[in-house]
Amino acid sequence: MNLSVTAHSVAEPTARSKRIASFVVVIYALVTILPLVWIFLTGFKTPPDSIAYPPKILFEPSVEGYVNLFTTRSRQTPEFLESLPPPQTWYERLVRSRNMVIGGPSKVVPRFANSMIIAFGSTFLAVCFGTIAAYAFSRFRVPLADDLLFFILSTRMMPPIAVAVPIYLMFRNLGLTDTKLGMILLYTAVNVSLAVWLLKGFMDEIPREYEEAAMVDGYSRLRAFFKVVLPQATTGIAATAIFCLIFAWNEYAFAVLLTSGEAQTMPPFIPFIIGEGGQDWPAVAAATTLFFIPILLFTILLRRHLLRGITFGAVRK
Repeated sequence: MNLSVTAHSVAEPTARSKRIASFVVVIYALVTILPLVWIFLTGFKTPPDSIAYPPKILFEPSVEGYVNLFTTRSRQTPEFLESLPPPQTWYERLVRSRNMVIGGPSKVVPRFANSMIIAFGSTFLAVCFGTIAAYAFSRFRVPLADDLLFFILSTRMMPPIAVAVPIYLMFRNLGLTDTKLGMILLYTAVNVSLAVWLLKGFMDEIPREYEEAAMVDGYSRLRAFFKVVLPQATTGIAATAIFCLIFAWNEYAFAVLLTSGEAQTMPPFIPFIIGEGGQDWPAVAAATTLFFIPILLFTILLRRHLLRGITFGAVRK
């Protein structure tokens, strides 16, 4: 008697499981991306459409939000507007239609540049210092290593408001208040703890035999680190850089307390984009959209490294 037995591997998911998992992933992706899509669309609405109730899904696109973001405007009387020469550009005509004139460029470009310099500068330093420290903890016998690692991690657990006043007083005495250098050093100090903990796990996974073989061939410890260890740790460095950049890019508390003009970044600047008669939501949405782009591009550029296994090309012990 033939018995037909239907069997499947316990490691291989069934077709039903795959469909359920795909459905959950799609729903999660839609819920996650919906606020970003709404912010993007709000940047192309007019101020009345942005506050309409019920919210408008279908609307006539307008770049007024981006014009308001990059310019400063002032409302004028109809008599004064008639005395001015005709507008020369399309954005001047757009502003004139609201009975306003352009006073000059806004501060969004300097604030965006400050965010780029401070975030990427601090990320670079934090990853460099974290890589060296993680390598030392992973390869050498450091006295009280576990206690030191816990102390390093505890600095990350501390809420920023707990040390805000001491840091402010220290920065004021050192002349680092409202400076790019001060913010880079501060964000580096905060991110080093995260970088050390993340990268130590990656360093521990890299076989020591690689370095030993390189040093037998005549490499110094330092040269073996750069030629052997760093290429194998690329995945960990990429992941650590993304996490450090996200913190430095989005940080708000220290930026509000320690900057006000020269070194102010985008997070404290965006909420104070004030329009005529109240909050200019299209301009705020436009600034948020521009603020999101560098993180997205940076993550896409490092995607190849994030998808690689940490033991790619390595022999497991």
